[in-house]
Amino acid sequence: MSRIRNDWSVEEIESLLGLPFNDLIFAAQRAHREHFDPNQVQVSTLLSIKTGACPEDCGYCPQSAHHDVELERERLLPLEEVRTAARSAREQGATRFCMGAAWRNPTDRNLERVIEMVQVVREMGLETCMTLGMLTHEQAVRLADAGLDYYNHNLDTSPEFYGEIISTRTYGDRLETLDHVRAAGMSVCTGGILGMGESRRDRARLLQQLANLPRHPESVPINQLVQVEGTPLFGVDALDPFEFVRTVATARILMPKSHVRLSAGRTQMTDEMQALCFLAGANSVFYGEQLLTTPNPEMARDQTLFTRLGIEPEPAGNDAGNPVTTAGDTRVEHLGQA
Repeated sequence: MSRIRNDWSVEEIESLLGLPFNDLIFAAQRAHREHFDPNQVQVSTLLSIKTGACPEDCGYCPQSAHHDVELERERLLPLEEVRTAARSAREQGATRFCMGAAWRNPTDRNLERVIEMVQVVREMGLETCMTLGMLTHEQAVRLADAGLDYYNHNLDTSPEFYGEIISTRTYGDRLETLDHVRAAGMSVCTGGILGMGESRRDRARLLQQLANLPRHPESVPINQLVQVEGTPLFGVDALDPFEFVRTVATARILMPKSHVRLSAGRTQMTDEMQALCFLAGANSVFYGEQLLTTPNPEMARDQTLFTRLGIEPEPAGNDAGNPVTTAGDTRVEHLGQA
């Protein structure tokens, strides 16, 4: 059984990322099967409840007011539109409904409105997730009291590379929000974005930050940069697909009980690349044709791919599948994976 650790060094993580590809995938599969059904994938749907005009300057994001992007700015969605979208998501097989608002942080008035949305979605039997920007301790407690299951707040990249991407909030601000979410009793959803021009060491440092949190995140979204014309990162060199898969596999080894989610960028992935990601331990996806403001694979394509791979949607509330113990590989045992 893999030992849960929160003390990984960056050198250990770089060693994992640099393993021969087959050895890395084997180790990730072993860790995955210890805690999950390898043929189940958790399915989430994401709805943008407030689009555009965000005061942050994140270099990857078309919703930033700092970038010249053709994006229609929208007010916070009416409650009935959220209800309709959640109902549709449930009918399409989603078990978790995630809602995102382009805010630096929510005001107390806005918080009251999103709490109503949480309650409406929960009434449908769906798990709930929100991403609203930074939270105070008091706001996190209010969301938890309202029944919010997950809060998403990505770290995006390494502490060292972070300043190349964002200047309007600090890495410490992000970690503080995660502390508030955990202290309030909600599950944590946090990950990063690959392909922004970062180095492999930056990817190792991002994974180190996630894996060395006092408690591993329940959900770890791994995004591939979606380049949008008008944003500072448009035109950056694309990441080698195998490097993306390596990062997924390493995340699985470091955080064996977490759901590792394929998030943004799936429209750019071939079916074969997605299959490799599932083999590497990814076991969660966003489902639906839109992911906030960027395209996502059509549901029919996902359903066809799942059928071809023999994958089934994971039931709601299933934190881990049936563990299966497999033989270890000595090449990774010295890294704490015995």
